[in-house]
Amino acid sequence: MKYKLYYWAEIQGRGEFIRLALEDAGAKYVDVLRTSARYSMPKGVFALPYLVAGKRVISQTTNILLYRGTRLGLAPKDEPGSLWVHQLQLTIADWLVEAHDVHHPIGSGLYYEEQVPESRRRAADFLAVRLPRYLDYFEGVLKGQSGGYLLGRTATYADLSLFQMVAGLRYAFPVAFGRLEGRFPLISRLYDRVIARPRVAAYLTSSRRIPFNRQDVFRHYPELDSAAKKSKKT
Repeated sequence: MKYKLYYWAEIQGRGEFIRLALEDAGAKYVDVLRTSARYSMPKGVFALPYLVAGKRVISQTTNILLYRGTRLGLAPKDEPGSLWVHQLQLTIADWLVEAHDVHHPIGSGLYYEEQVPESRRRAADFLAVRLPRYLDYFEGVLKGQSGGYLLGRTATYADLSLFQMVAGLRYAFPVAFGRLEGRFPLISRLYDRVIARPRVAAYLTSSRRIPFNRQDVFRHYPELDSAAKKSKKT
């Protein structure tokens, strides 16, 4: 099957989690809006991304990964295993929203420059409180396994998504995240395992991988990267 992915052509965003799964699985797909700006929103779809798989149209990143994960060889076939990977992905989806809201804490319809004071406060809390909680959680999941991946020796789409979170955080908060990352060696090792996967490695060095930028979910603003120093929370 040849998939059609519909997501914005200028950013990685939420669509990148789907791209990584398709790339790692060696699936044939077209990133439609990278070649054409024309599309119509299918009935019942609220927003991009959505995936066309044969006659099916599936939207929402986590829903797409749940539906295609097993078929791509990136999720267990049994129901308990499938739901566990889905649960991990839902947690990553929550984490991604919090990372985005650092630079848009008031509203996505406002420019970052219109909410800088609020963004500084949000960044301080995220870096000092929320980010360590998510890292603690996933480090704990990895400690409960042997093999280096979230489910043990076999990679899933949740591992690819955790890799993407680390990549984005390294870009957005090189100083603050750099200070934290040493406390979570298993997450760092998972990142290295994923980046060494042949198809992922090829994708990351290709033109198909859109560079991080200030229109994306992860954005680097030096003033937010340093905001954690001003937080009194631990």
